[in-house]
Amino acid sequence: MNAKRAKPSKSSTTKLFVLDTNVLMHDPLSLFRFEEHDIYVPMMTLEELDANKKGMSEVARNARQASRLMDEIVSGAEHNMAHGIALTGPSRQLATGHLFFQTEAINGVLPISLPTAKADNQIIGVVMYLGQKFPKRAVILVSKDINMRIKARALGLEAQDYFNDKVLEDTDLLYTGTRELPPDFWDSHGKGLESWKKDSRTYYRIKGPLCPDLLVNEFVWQEGTQPLQAWVKVGAGKTAELETIVDYSHAKNAVWGITARNREQNFALNLLMNPEIDFVTLLGQAGTGKTLLTLAAALTQTLETKLFAEIIITRVTVPVGEDIGFLPGTEEEKMTPWMGALEDNLEVLNKPAETPVGATGAAGGNYGGDWGRAATMDLIRNRIKIKSLNFMRGRTFMNKFLIIDEAQNLTPKQMKTLITRAGPGTKVVCLGNIAQIDTPYLTEGSSGLTYVVDRFKGWSHTGHVTLQRGERSRLADHAAEVL
Repeated sequence: MNAKRAKPSKSSTTKLFVLDTNVLMHDPLSLFRFEEHDIYVPMMTLEELDANKKGMSEVARNARQASRLMDEIVSGAEHNMAHGIALTGPSRQLATGHLFFQTEAINGVLPISLPTAKADNQIIGVVMYLGQKFPKRAVILVSKDINMRIKARALGLEAQDYFNDKVLEDTDLLYTGTRELPPDFWDSHGKGLESWKKDSRTYYRIKGPLCPDLLVNEFVWQEGTQPLQAWVKVGAGKTAELETIVDYSHAKNAVWGITARNREQNFALNLLMNPEIDFVTLLGQAGTGKTLLTLAAALTQTLETKLFAEIIITRVTVPVGEDIGFLPGTEEEKMTPWMGALEDNLEVLNKPAETPVGATGAAGGNYGGDWGRAATMDLIRNRIKIKSLNFMRGRTFMNKFLIIDEAQNLTPKQMKTLITRAGPGTKVVCLGNIAQIDTPYLTEGSSGLTYVVDRFKGWSHTGHVTLQRGERSRLADHAAEVL
């Protein structure tokens, strides 16, 4: 490769990134994510892309998209292959570096201990060769494969993970959707305070140093002699408007027989029950009540208030242990093993209650004993559809309550595919725990759930709550803490 002639004059500052196949299969647009730096694609990366292009999986789709993208970049610039193809035009000014392809055979660079038959080792060989060819330039391997990065570093090469898809470096910085107000809040924000009542809610218009930081639909709370639980209706400016929330911890506001057991659950029910909120994200560890609260709100609004026509539940089918092989039956029956959480929660929601709940008594009340409960269960099941993610493309859901469970296992691209399915009158709820990611190459920082929480915050029709306290049982809470 005659890349020396093509090297920009600022070669000491621009780096040369060698891309591993898994980077392109994870994010095909990674070709445009390196700004002013140059990219080098080894022949083995192209070979592996070719080997992975068949099938309907997300990986195969990404491999095909990466190949198409490179074909577009290359077409018309074949005579520049050895000198590097400028990315400024194809990337629409996103990247200003050059794309280089391996245009010559590279032999005998690897140590004897590394078998050359392995694709990873051949790519490492290319990185070593480029390091020797351009000693004054930073040559860096970019790979999502941890072992490959370790091998490269053991050989004295520079290697990095692909960071561009990370929304946050530290998930502790992720928006929680709730904020505790400081003790002196009313002293510092009470000047020129306006307050009024409308539809049994109290509204406050405030001015003060905190107002620019308050996001729309962020929940604010304060303990003390005059406790406050409210959410921001107008924020991110010189003034902010707060509105008090419905108290779902009180039995009179029970949702399908369920009352909020803590502050965050109360916030979550306010989002789930509000028809103005189209998109809700709930984060929280096991046992915080994400699925139970969502199902209770979905059943109430589907069967009682008739706001939605039916409930659709989907989740990523990533097994924790070994896969159990092919499953017989329809799409719904195949999804049943993944929907144990749904069954457990429906049992809770359909248990006999000591006191009749709601006008219909659908949440229990011993109406007709076991027969009544069985009939209610059939009615509920008729309104709940379990769908596989594999068949979501091209669909449009009208007046549906769409629940995406275990959303932490989705990539940002898959998340976009799902959320854009929503038609008029549809509410989308994403549930997940970013500490339990089972998908390879996804981390807490690059999960689709982290991505949507960060991108959607501050929109007037969305809300997010991170549930803090487990409410499953004292055993489960203690296990989550100590194990």
